Amino acid sequence: MPLGGAVCEPGMMRHVYFPTTSIVSLLYVIEDGASAEIAVVGNEGIVGVSLFMGGETTTSRAVVQSAGHAYRLTAQHLKDAFFHAGPIQRLLLRYTQVLLTQMAQTAVCNRHHSVDQQLCRWLQLSLDRLPTNELTMPQELIANMLGVRREGVTEAAGTLQRAGLIRYSRGKITVVDRPGLEARVCKCYQVVKKEFDRLLPENNVQ
Repeated sequence: MPLGGAVCEPGMMRHVYFPTTSIVSLLYVIEDGASAEIAVVGNEGIVGVSLFMGGETTTSRAVVQSAGHAYRLTAQHLKDAFFHAGPIQRLLLRYTQVLLTQMAQTAVCNRHHSVDQQLCRWLQLSLDRLPTNELTMPQELIANMLGVRREGVTEAAGTLQRAGLIRYSRGKITVVDRPGLEARVCKCYQVVKKEFDRLLPENNVQ
């Protein structure tokens, strides 16, 4: 799962993915090519919920945000397991509720909060799914994820760096003060985290 690689495009899905050490961003792409992230999926989740929800297709694009590995399963195998109506079905439905909460909160955050608050939320969600405090992410890709201009990311990252929360150089972000970052992040992150802990406590990514 290389950085920036497309896992799936809008349309029919033939496989689902269970990230292990990678993180996948779900992006909505509009006609002019601009995009914005609607959710992130790491080792807590699955890329391809539309397959077992009955839609069979997706309107979003899935792109690798952090390089790593994932398990891949054919669509039919997943549907067979899901419609067996056992523990897998219950777990997948709970995860889908968490994912919907994340999507809704992302929309609110993108509409009402500053770029540096959005960047803080995005960093927090990413760090929850990584074993280290380091991310490799080109500025242009971050801008695509947040749906903002590259200059906005430069300014926001500079603000966080001057505050002593991160170090950012040549596409590598190192969070040096996680508690400080948590104190600065908007409430959107906590809403998602609380719902995750409530519905998937045995699967906590932290």
